[in-house]
Amino acid sequence: MKIEKFEDKYRQAFIDLNTEWITKLFGKIEPDDIETFEHIDELIAEGAMIFFAVEDEKVLAACMAKPTGGGEWEMCKMGAAGQYTGTGAGCAVFEKCRDYAIERGAKRLFLVSNDKLGPALHIFKKAGFRECPVGHCEYERGNVAYEYIVEND
Repeated sequence: MKIEKFEDKYRQAFIDLNTEWITKLFGKIEPDDIETFEHIDELIAEGAMIFFAVEDEKVLAACMAKPTGGGEWEMCKMGAAGQYTGTGAGCAVFEKCRDYAIERGAKRLFLVSNDKLGPALHIFKKAGFRECPVGHCEYERGNVAYEYIVEND
């Protein structure tokens, strides 16, 4: 398995992975999901990056990190192909996104998720994220939030 940065050849895999798990677990794609999928190029031009776990030209998992201003970055759209859950692919792309954001000056990373996504919550905690108040959330499915505060050495 190798970790790859976004390339256009992975665009549809990113959309499909996320669409599949969101609709399977929550029944529908929300407006902010569509907004992200339709504006990948603009988000990347603004500093975001999507990482993919790839093996034998198959995308196993993907995750996006995007700046939201003021040294804050959102970790979002992490998904793994069903047959590849539990392989470490999701963890690998999530940690790569975290490191990418920190390398670019992130002071705080955050994400909104759902408490029924046990494997994902485990990945967040393993990567050093701590639960925090949800606050304003653009997703109906979002009922838990996590943050990572970058410590200055």
